[in-house]
Amino acid sequence: MSGIAGFLDKLARIVGSAHVLTDPDQLEGALVEPRGLYRGSARALVRPADTAQVSAVVAACAEARTPITPQGGNTGLVGGQIPIGPEIVLSLKRLNRVREVDPLADSLIVEAGVTLAEAQAAADAADRLFPLSLPSEGTCTIGGNLSTNAGGVAVLAYGNARELATGVEVVLPDGRVVDVLSKLRKDNTGYDLKDLFIGAEGTLGIITAAALKLFAKPKSRETAFVGLASPERALALFRSARETFGGGVVSFELLPRIALDFVLRHARGARDPLAGPHPWYVLVEFTSQVAAGLAEPMTEWLAGAAERGLIDDAAIAASGEQRAAFWLLRESISEVQGVEGGSIKHDVSVPLGAVPDFLTEASAAVARRTPSARVVAFGHMGDGNIHFNVSQPIGADKQTFLADWEGMNEVVHDVVAKYQGSFSAEHGIGRLKRELLLRKKNPAALDVMRAIKATLDPLGIMNPGKVL
Repeated sequence: MSGIAGFLDKLARIVGSAHVLTDPDQLEGALVEPRGLYRGSARALVRPADTAQVSAVVAACAEARTPITPQGGNTGLVGGQIPIGPEIVLSLKRLNRVREVDPLADSLIVEAGVTLAEAQAAADAADRLFPLSLPSEGTCTIGGNLSTNAGGVAVLAYGNARELATGVEVVLPDGRVVDVLSKLRKDNTGYDLKDLFIGAEGTLGIITAAALKLFAKPKSRETAFVGLASPERALALFRSARETFGGGVVSFELLPRIALDFVLRHARGARDPLAGPHPWYVLVEFTSQVAAGLAEPMTEWLAGAAERGLIDDAAIAASGEQRAAFWLLRESISEVQGVEGGSIKHDVSVPLGAVPDFLTEASAAVARRTPSARVVAFGHMGDGNIHFNVSQPIGADKQTFLADWEGMNEVVHDVVAKYQGSFSAEHGIGRLKRELLLRKKNPAALDVMRAIKATLDPLGIMNPGKVL
């Protein structure tokens, strides 16, 4: 047996024939990403069970010069997990063990295929908190979270995925295993290799396990949904929150009225929390290690904000169910935009103080290009990360609108650049922003990135066509 058949037979001997899938129906789910922007092809979907099998599969692919696309939960939004083809899709889903929970060291060691929800549950069972929080947490995996340096709604208090890991285990493009799976908070023994692979989107190696930071579970939590007049007032409210509650401000999410209208129209169970409409809203959440007493300070803070004219109305969650109802409004925005037609999406960040001006200027730039387009700009105002999405005009042809994706990107990203911002805040580069990276990134920085890629992956087999 020779050629591709012989190669696939070799992989089957490593992982078992049941875990080398070539039937088109079995491959289908791994070849398209959630928004349908990218569809790929692959010779096979290979499902190793542990790090040793990943290592052997990668070594075999290197020997055969066969490209590999690593894949976790397939929830990424920039196409980084979709093969260009024909190549091997290497699924990490069977690497799903929780290896260790160490509450004394506030550490959790999990394999790459453990879902974010499972990691959260493992921490919770040890009376600890793993704070990374994403709408896709039931499906996305820790390996994917780290490979894309995922953000989410708690970055303000706990940081991105990169800041929540103390170590990783990685299979290099030649099959060797780099074990820097350390629980240590301090380790200055040379280069910090984990940060080389976190955020690299599988282009330098495959993360197979990670040591994650745990935290004490908050003993009290208060959540409020606030109506106000403008992003300028939202920024002033955020500064007031930080001055009053310090590190207790966990989330500070900005929503425009149009986003709330979309959700109220299309999301089951969604209800307007306030008596009347407002141009903008903030969803703010505080936590404390004190078991009681947070509710009164929050109420006083909101009352003071109202007296100073920062806010027009507010509702404080009186129960876990009401808190969940508030978060439903925020977390449903991306999904319901699809019901409203085509949406050109931007995951950008600007310095915090520039958020209001950025929103004004970028909205004006969109209006000049497509006068009836609907700007749906929302997101993590507390860390400057705005999902500046543009929905098609009412009654417009979806495909005609989406055909202007690059042109719309250009006008929005020009405003981002004016404020020294980033065109990729938390979703990564993948395939969607690869050409944009080449145009916008500092040339010297690109040279360093290419040198690292060439050193670790000289054959170019690791997630080809992504990032660089």
